[in-house]
Amino acid sequence: MFQIIPAIDLIEGQCVRLTQGDYAQKKVYSSDPLEVAKAFEGAGIKRLHLVDLDGAKARKIVNIHVLERIAKGTSLQIDFGGGVQSDEMVDLAFSAGASQITAGSIAVRNRDMVIGWFQKYGADKIIVGADAHHEQIAVSGWQENSNISIFDFLSDYEKAGARYIISTDVAKDGLLQGPSFELYEKIQTQNPSLHIIASGGVASMGDLNQLKEMNLFGVIVGKAFYEGRITLDELASFSNNSLC
Repeated sequence: MFQIIPAIDLIEGQCVRLTQGDYAQKKVYSSDPLEVAKAFEGAGIKRLHLVDLDGAKARKIVNIHVLERIAKGTSLQIDFGGGVQSDEMVDLAFSAGASQITAGSIAVRNRDMVIGWFQKYGADKIIVGADAHHEQIAVSGWQENSNISIFDFLSDYEKAGARYIISTDVAKDGLLQGPSFELYEKIQTQNPSLHIIASGGVASMGDLNQLKEMNLFGVIVGKAFYEGRITLDELASFSNNSLC
C-alpha cells in the first residue's frame, strides 16, 4: 500500500519550506503546524513527516513542543527527524509521541549507535535518512557532503537490519522539477529489501502516480502542496485510491 506522507518542516515553531536545504531560502507557510496537521488528518492522511530544522542545525531536538502538540491533537503516525543525535533525544522523541524517528546525520557519523537503536526499539521504529547529492550522502541539514556513496551506505545498513529509508536528492528538493526516479530505481536494484520513501522534487499528481507504479513504500509531499501544485482534495483522493 503506497503511502502519501505530507511534510511539516519546523523553524522557530513555524511551518516552513526550504529550497535545496538552504536555510537562507526559507518561506513560512503557517504559524500553527497543528492546524496544518489537522487538515492532513481530515483529508484521510495517516502519516506525517515532521522535521525539526532548528534541531538539525543544533544537533539536538529544539521544537519538541510542536511534536507533542501534533501527537496529542491528531491520530497521525509521526516520523520525527532533526536533532535526533543521541539516545536521550530518541527517548525524548518517542515519549513526546513520535511513532518513528528518522536517523539522518547521526546514521553517517555513528553507525553503531543507530544499529543499537534497531536493537532497542525495533528496526521498524527507525528510518534511516539517506539524503544524497550527486549520489553521495549529505549531512547536517545538507550543509555538508560526506564523500560516501549512497549505495554503499544503504548496503551497510541493509545488512545491519534496516527496513525503512527516506531518500532525498538534494539537487531536486524544493525545485518542483520532479523526483529523482533514476536514483530510486538504482536503490531498488541494489537494496531490494528496503522500504523506500521518496522525498524531494514532487511537483504534480503525475509524479505521485509514477512513484506509486515503481512500488516504493511511499512519498513525502511538501512544497508542491504548500505552493498549490497539489491540492488537499487530490491528496485525499489519491490516498483513498491507494487503500483500495
